[in-house]
Amino acid sequence: MAADIEARYSITLAGLSIGKASLSAQLNGAGYVLNVSSALTGIVGAVSQGRGAATARGNVSGTSVLTNGFSLSATNGKDTRKIQIAAASGSVRNVTIDPPFVVQPDDSTRIPLRDSHKVGVLDPVSALIMPVRSGNPMDKANCDRRLPVFDGNQRFDVVLSYAGTRQVRSEDGYSGPVLICTARYIPVAGHRPDRRVTKFMAENRNMDAWLAPVNGGKTLIPYRISVKTMIGTTVIEAETFRPD
Repeated sequence: MAADIEARYSITLAGLSIGKASLSAQLNGAGYVLNVSSALTGIVGAVSQGRGAATARGNVSGTSVLTNGFSLSATNGKDTRKIQIAAASGSVRNVTIDPPFVVQPDDSTRIPLRDSHKVGVLDPVSALIMPVRSGNPMDKANCDRRLPVFDGNQRFDVVLSYAGTRQVRSEDGYSGPVLICTARYIPVAGHRPDRRVTKFMAENRNMDAWLAPVNGGKTLIPYRISVKTMIGTTVIEAETFRPD
């Protein structure tokens, strides 16, 4: 049975509106295609003209998501970078980054990426799809999971833990319960451990995701994501959320 999901989000930083994002997903049996895009708006958007779009596809096997490929294009209005990850059943076959990242003086401190870090992984977009582990999508067991993410440059884990439930009401579409999970960032490889931002994120205790049921309650995707950053808290929250 196929399900088409659409959501539109507002993006705020330290309480100030800075952008919009959208998500569309097609879940067809065990297969999925997921598209996300975002753009900065207002004064911030006028200055940076930042925007991006990404697509992921793959399969769901039981409670596991297996990526079959990922592509991203992002621009700041002047420069554009494209990242493509070729994968099959969660195993990365090839990565293309155009243009490549500029070599930095501290690159020698990077934790080396090995072939083993590219097996059984999720791309950053496929990580947004979470199959329900029990018949009840609000069961706390659906929060307790570790997401192994590879973004083409770094390998890290996102560890989710149960924090509760609450009721939400979008301006258009879904109204009902969401599952609240706290999140932790665990760097694995490809990162520079002495960098200030790496240390900040690894120690960050102010990240959470609110997950809403879609696909007849068989799948969860984010309704809201909140992340404390070094310049304030970023919140991405649904304005329109159509689960089917």
